[in-house]
Amino acid sequence: MHRLPLFVLLAALPGSAFAQSPFAATVVSYSPGSSPAGGFTIAASALGEPTRFTGGPFFPQAVTPFQPAFMTNEIVSLGAGGELVVAFDHEVIDDPRNPFGVDLIVFGNAFFSDAAYPSGMPAGIFAEGGQIAVSADGATWTTVAGIDADGFAPTRGWLDAPPYSAVPGLEPSDFTRPIDPSITAASMIGQDWANLCAMYDGSGGGAGIDLAPLGLASIRFVRVRVPVGAMQSAEIDGFSDVAAEVASGDLDGNGSIDGADLGIMLSAFGIADPVADLDGNGIVDGSDLGALLAAWS
Repeated sequence: MHRLPLFVLLAALPGSAFAQSPFAATVVSYSPGSSPAGGFTIAASALGEPTRFTGGPFFPQAVTPFQPAFMTNEIVSLGAGGELVVAFDHEVIDDPRNPFGVDLIVFGNAFFSDAAYPSGMPAGIFAEGGQIAVSADGATWTTVAGIDADGFAPTRGWLDAPPYSAVPGLEPSDFTRPIDPSITAASMIGQDWANLCAMYDGSGGGAGIDLAPLGLASIRFVRVRVPVGAMQSAEIDGFSDVAAEVASGDLDGNGSIDGADLGIMLSAFGIADPVADLDGNGIVDGSDLGALLAAWS
């Protein structure tokens, strides 16, 4: 059965947690440590959608696993001993419907070196760490062990952009979809570009975090720290709430296709409604109703 991200289905619904954005919305605090990257101290750069296209008018580049974001208004540098705390405008929940159980994604500006330039074959990864902690209230923090903020997996902004594209693609990647956690940086090393893209499987990359092993039902705050005396300075591009996957036709996202979904569709019948337009033809019509009834549960 075809499945759609819950964010796509619910973004237009009043009161939805994703009615505004699935990305971090507020900088709670930012304390640059010693020697952050020069000019990269705009904390708000870590808010909103991660960067898809970088370089400005002089060095334009699509963001790929080999071309990271690098402009001063796109990433924020922490420096040794630095700290960044951001907040979402909604609770990020531990949702078993999320792909691979991952609930949160952190995006840095790590990138692969290329063993076969310009074909796009990872030879190694340039990453600068950053300790992640999460909190429901901004006061009690739980450390996320073994996952770096500025690390695997390098951001991929477009599904159809080649490794060193100087123009944007036409198909954006999904920044609310994580990479399969069984895939590692080591398993990507030596892969050709086609296999690398297959491993991303539509994802925009980033470091995926499952809240369940942390014993947390939900969080709202994320903190990134760089230890005092560290030789590298993590750079952060964004934070994303993972979108659950629901069966096409489950318009209210409650896990079943029933009368409530039918009511949503009938109220939108005959108009352009992105939630109820299951076949994407621009209008809610008989074919959408047929698809919903065929999937009735």
